Amino acid sequence: MNGSNRLGKESLPISQQAEHSHHQDTDHEYTDHTHGTEESTHPHIHSEESLRRIVNRLSRIEGHVRGIKGMVQQSTPCPDVLLQIAAVRGALDRVARIVLDEHLTECIARAAHEGNIDLEIKQLKAALDRFLP
Repeated sequence: MNGSNRLGKESLPISQQAEHSHHQDTDHEYTDHTHGTEESTHPHIHSEESLRRIVNRLSRIEGHVRGIKGMVQQSTPCPDVLLQIAAVRGALDRVARIVLDEHLTECIARAAHEGNIDLEIKQLKAALDRFLP
């Protein structure tokens, strides 16, 4: 899993939280993510450690964004603000890379093993279309 991570319910916008259910499997320390979009063919299962790491990264990014807000409120020079915004963009890109890596190594591999790869690939392509510029 390469220390990869997956988004938890608390990091989703409120409109998506209702579509996202979590079920703890205490025997394996994994969280089952059943998505309400399209007809998902399998639950998305990721370790609690993986979820913790991604949430921790997002919390640091959240703090960094609050810091940028403070810089703007204090009339910090624009180049300094832009530099910090670039840092946040980079951090978000790294989180996205971790999520994608986890999805490929866990979810796509599981779908291939279960024989329902086509839908999983279709859903990944749709997500990438929205994610990439």
